[in-house]
Amino acid sequence: MKKLLKLVVLFIFMFIFYQLFIAPEQLTVEQQIDHDIDITDLPSELHPVVAEKTADLIQRSGEIGISIIITDDYRSFEEQDQLYAQGRENNSPVVTHARGGESYHNYGLAIDFALRSDNGEVIWDLNYDGNGNGQSDWLEVVDIAKDLGFEWGGDWEHFKDYPHLQMDFGFTIQELQQGQRPD
Repeated sequence: MKKLLKLVVLFIFMFIFYQLFIAPEQLTVEQQIDHDIDITDLPSELHPVVAEKTADLIQRSGEIGISIIITDDYRSFEEQDQLYAQGRENNSPVVTHARGGESYHNYGLAIDFALRSDNGEVIWDLNYDGNGNGQSDWLEVVDIAKDLGFEWGGDWEHFKDYPHLQMDFGFTIQELQQGQRPD
């Protein structure tokens, strides 16, 4: 009987510990073990410089007749894990190779964008020329973004992520996982 009581008390202690310290951060066991992620000072929104440059991107794109929409910016670890599951746990296409804690979105340093037509339709077409100047609106936006200091996922060698723009401030994902943050 004492053994059973000890097991019950241990279970209750573990459950309370989990609810207080693990569950609120929404980290998977794999993230805790494999990545040793420092969860102190995790942002909950875009870094101020990234937010400012995003507003500049929207404005400068509008000045040349291109309307864009930001389809994603800061993303929690849980949201990232849900995206990672797409194409792995269902029949939809794979949209990311990054799990929670492995994306610059998780640290408020990345955005995704799309074009928006005059009637409000969201457009993912890299060849669309809505401003009628004979150039891809998408690539015009990318050029503006690069001028503002963003890195474009379309330049990546292995997994082209055309909507993705990020500012890493010289930090690797591993450094961000270890708790380092841009000013």
